[in-house]
Amino acid sequence: MNFYILTLFPEMVMDGLNTSIIGRAVKNELLSIEAINIRDFAQNKHGQVDDYTYGGGAGLLMQAAPIYRAYEYVCEKIGKKPRVIYLTPQGNVFNQSYAEEFSKEEDLIFLCGHYEGIDERVLEEIVTDYMSIGDYVLTGGELPSMVMIDAISRLVPGVLNKQASHEIESFHDNLLEYPQYTRPEEWHGKTVPPVLLSGHHVNIEKWRREQSLKRTLERRPDLLKSANLTKDDKKYLQSLQEDDTM
Repeated sequence: MNFYILTLFPEMVMDGLNTSIIGRAVKNELLSIEAINIRDFAQNKHGQVDDYTYGGGAGLLMQAAPIYRAYEYVCEKIGKKPRVIYLTPQGNVFNQSYAEEFSKEEDLIFLCGHYEGIDERVLEEIVTDYMSIGDYVLTGGELPSMVMIDAISRLVPGVLNKQASHEIESFHDNLLEYPQYTRPEEWHGKTVPPVLLSGHHVNIEKWRREQSLKRTLERRPDLLKSANLTKDDKKYLQSLQEDDTM
C-alpha cells in the first residue's frame, strides 16, 4: 500500500512513521510512504505557499496552485487519481470502520493543512474525503495523517506479525478489547484470573468475550448500538444491567 502526504513539514511526518511496526513494514516493502513538500511546487524563489485571505481575517491561507501541482505530481507518478484525504476538524471522525475501508485502497493521498487552512477551490477539485481525528483543533494536519496511516497500515496483510492479531483488538465487532495479563501470576496482591491459567480454550474464549462486552458497556456503551451481538451476548449484557439496578 502506498501513502503520499502533501505537507509543509515532510521531516516531521517521516521521522514519526519510519519507526517500529510501520518502519519495519516500509523496509519489507509492504508499505510505501512518501512525504511531498508542498513548497517544492511554489513558483517563486522564496517558496511561499500562503497569502492573506480575501475579505480579511486573521492569519494566512495556503494557496491553491502549489497544492494542486503537488497533487498532479502524485497522479502522474502512479498513473491515476487516488482518493485524497483532507485532515480537518470539519471532517467525519475517523474510526476503525474508516480504517478498514481505507486499507482496501492501493494508494492514498493525505493533504495536511496549516495556517488558517486551504483555499476552498483546490479542496473542491481534489479532495474525496474530509476526515477528522476528534473535535479539537491542531496546528496542522501532520499528526492526524500519522494517526490515520498507523491505524490503516496495521490492517494491511503482513504488516503485523500475526495476521489475526488486529481481529481481536479494540473495536473489532465494535467491542473494546478484553483485559490481558502476563507474568508474574501475582503482582501487588493482584492475581491473574484463574480461567486464563486453566488451559481450557472454550472457557477462555467465553471469558474474553464476556469481558469485552462488560468493558464496552462500562466505558463505551455507545458502541453497543452497532456491535455484532449474539443472543448469548445480549443475555449477558442484560444480566450486567440488571445487576447494576439491584
